Amino acid sequence: MSTVKVKVKKLNENAVIPQYATPGAACVDLVATSVKRDEYMNYVFGTGLAFEIPKGYVGRLYPRSSNSKTNLYLTNSVGNIDSDYRGEVMVKFKARDIEMFPYEYYKVGDRICQMSIEEVPTVEFEEVEELSETQRGDGGYGSTGR
Repeated sequence: MSTVKVKVKKLNENAVIPQYATPGAACVDLVATSVKRDEYMNYVFGTGLAFEIPKGYVGRLYPRSSNSKTNLYLTNSVGNIDSDYRGEVMVKFKARDIEMFPYEYYKVGDRICQMSIEEVPTVEFEEVEELSETQRGDGGYGSTGR
């Protein structure tokens, strides 16, 4: 198992430096230090943290499993923190039911999402006239019978 060093800067005195909850955990939890509504009615949670993710890696934000108990969903399903981004990590949620007040679920001080640091290759795209043949071919949704 390899270790990747990621520099983290507290932008808020209440920010919580992430750590693994158990030795086998794949992700760390991020904690809210602020919350506001934006012009699209999203609930925007600040983490009070900025990261220096090494080149060749990405930070990925996922909903916590306990999110299923809330009225919120992560607006972009999976968030990406690019290695050249140095701003505060913000997490946006939208209410499934606009009439339901979501602060009873997530508020400042709560763990709001989980983050993993993943290696990503740099891809070089090559334009071609033809692609190799496969058994599936261009069969899309439902083409395998399920």
